[in-house]
Amino acid sequence: MTKQQLLQNTDLFLLDLDGTVYLDETPIGDVKNTLARLRACGKKLVYLTNNSSKTPEEYVGKLRRIGLWEEGDGVYTSAMAAIEYLSAHYGGARVHVLATDAVRAQFGRAGVILDDVSPEVCVLAYDVTLDFAKMKRFNEFLAGGAVYIATHPDDVCPTAGVPMPDVGSFIALFGRSCGRMPSVVCGKPYTVMGECVARAFGVPAARTCMVGDRMHTDIRFGNANGMHTLLVLSGETTAENMKNFPDRPDLVLKSLDEIY
Repeated sequence: MTKQQLLQNTDLFLLDLDGTVYLDETPIGDVKNTLARLRACGKKLVYLTNNSSKTPEEYVGKLRRIGLWEEGDGVYTSAMAAIEYLSAHYGGARVHVLATDAVRAQFGRAGVILDDVSPEVCVLAYDVTLDFAKMKRFNEFLAGGAVYIATHPDDVCPTAGVPMPDVGSFIALFGRSCGRMPSVVCGKPYTVMGECVARAFGVPAARTCMVGDRMHTDIRFGNANGMHTLLVLSGETTAENMKNFPDRPDLVLKSLDEIY
């Protein structure tokens, strides 16, 4: 697929964050103006992230601070997909959410019944305040038979220096400690979040493009959900190691700036 074909056939661009539009606090290249050109062409922009350690409001604050947010843009996180999945499949259930206080409050505001004593469902999000007491309690709930849902499967979270353990690492920990694995993982590369995004923004998959720097999450997510896919080499994936993955993007660019 050419750049022109991708632009002609896409109404909604789903944009991964770190490695795609910014690195830590620094926008990548001239992405601010590239995003402005996409908006001027009538394209809807949604920042789509697996990172469930922050609320959408926190992401909007960062994007606004570094100059990448405009009114009309959207943010969608794996925690939002988990909330929608709970509403559809476990409405009214008592839910324990292993997450930061801000994200737990996000679940509560959405109508999820939070229960830290005898939950029927446990949700594993990216809790960067995790301590042993929280791990012990979550492990006990899983061992007791609670339904087990995870927001996303990423093993590590990209950070300056050494990558930090992410939810995928926590999944491995609980797998060893109580023998349980999640029955559902909501974020990229799975289809729960793809279905949620289609409903939330009203754009069919055939008119949506997933843009990201990770083959095993971003590109696999787009392929699994029938979307167009654009791999940018401004983050984790290189032209060489992309060959090690079974998925293939529709288009590969050095950065999003090359779309124009």
